[in-house]
Amino acid sequence: MLELSPLAKTWILDVDGTILKHNGHLHGGDVLLDGVKDFYSKISDDDKIILLTARKDEYLEELKMFLLENKLRYDYILTGMPFGERILVNDRKPSGLNTAYAINKDRDKELNIEFKINEDL
Repeated sequence: MLELSPLAKTWILDVDGTILKHNGHLHGGDVLLDGVKDFYSKISDDDKIILLTARKDEYLEELKMFLLENKLRYDYILTGMPFGERILVNDRKPSGLNTAYAINKDRDKELNIEFKINEDL
């Protein structure tokens, strides 16, 4: 269980294998993974959502339409990302608040990241 501050957040999510079935767009169409709608419902409207995908730009409009049809909001989508590791680096606030987390989930499994807001952070 992540304990997060009440400050607005930036969620950086991979698309394939994290919120959608991996390469579903190449095999009959995108499929939303279990737990994604529930996870999204817990994200504050004040937060930003950035989606990353290795998909080429030619699949972007199709992806946007799927996200719209499934009521999955986002602020930015970055396509053509490398297949390798994604490394997040951020500074720690003077108060000691960690401002970056990394979570690895098994490909195509349920998205079940649990978090709560701790008003004392």
